[in-house]
Amino acid sequence: MTYKGKYKPKHPEKYAGDADNITYRSLWELRVMKYLDDNTAVLSWASEELAIPYISPVDNRPHRYFPDFIVKARTKEGGVQTMLLEVKPKAQTKEPKKPKRQTKRYLTEVMTWGVNQAKWKAAMEFCADRKWVFKLITEDELGL
Repeated sequence: MTYKGKYKPKHPEKYAGDADNITYRSLWELRVMKYLDDNTAVLSWASEELAIPYISPVDNRPHRYFPDFIVKARTKEGGVQTMLLEVKPKAQTKEPKKPKRQTKRYLTEVMTWGVNQAKWKAAMEFCADRKWVFKLITEDELGL
């Protein structure tokens, strides 16, 4: 079951975008939103407010990738670090295992994996150019 809804921040001044129109698409994203909103080290954050161009391996055409979160946070050393965060189940961060016979589900998983790899490669290059950090957040980081 998928959970989605609107998030109302406690600290709307920290949200870099329309704080009245924040949508979460999973309970995991909601958990990250609450963390970012409450964390005093987070200076600003936004959800799906940044578009990164990439070429899809499925149709070999340009598309736009909207990472789940862009975050500016104070580091322990006192500096400021910008991060792009993507929330995904750990299973989607690994290449699908090839079954004995190809099923529709396996082919869909392979296509999803390929598209995600293209998105994440584009995001990593985008971040590297700006000295930002790209991070995948899975159930491991969320303590689930």
